[in-house]
Amino acid sequence: MSWSATVLTLFPEIFPGPLGVSLLGRAAARGLWQLRVRDIREHGVGRHRSVDDTPAGGGPGMVMRADVACAAIDAALAEGAEGPTIYLSPRGRLLDQARVRTLAAGPGVTVLCGRFEGLDQRAIEARQLEELSIGDFVLAGGETPALALIEACVRLLPGVLGAQDSALDDTFSENLLEYPQFTRPQSFEGRSIPAILSSGDHGRIARWRRREAEMLTKSRRPDLFSLYESGKH
Repeated sequence: MSWSATVLTLFPEIFPGPLGVSLLGRAAARGLWQLRVRDIREHGVGRHRSVDDTPAGGGPGMVMRADVACAAIDAALAEGAEGPTIYLSPRGRLLDQARVRTLAAGPGVTVLCGRFEGLDQRAIEARQLEELSIGDFVLAGGETPALALIEACVRLLPGVLGAQDSALDDTFSENLLEYPQFTRPQSFEGRSIPAILSSGDHGRIARWRRREAEMLTKSRRPDLFSLYESGKH
């Protein structure tokens, strides 16, 4: 059974978007993973299929209704949606590569894309949604984070990447940022490729790349470098 992603959204036309092209699109065509998209508005209330209402206690904006969200989740699960049900929210735990690896190793994910001022807390509690964030900023909705989450998972699936070792050198794979990359031409605007990369000495190249990754991480992400250092002991 292939890995599957189920997306619950008010804007199904956004998908597959970038998930349908290049390596990810070809992997889907080969049956390595599958995408299902469900329109939350199908479960809306009343003649106009309302999906939101004003915040209890007052305030600006609208809030997605618990009954509508839970109906969409339940219908998706009844149709075979797998994996944890994730609600993408700015207040969620920050998504990292470790969580991505765990999700990619499972049967799939079910992702609820929020809109408006958020989702009724009762839906989050009733369906035990896992709240995840892709960063400390606010977007119009959860569709862009959903695309990012699914892409991060799919590229780790066996057979998706052309070079199976590519994911092993990824940024964050060992709590390190990736070392600098170079390719032809040998010289560009007075800047040359570091000579060691043309030496053919794979041991020296590996050590150089490790040092560069360590220096970059220490200067740009000291939080990650501390995790890397602690993991060495």
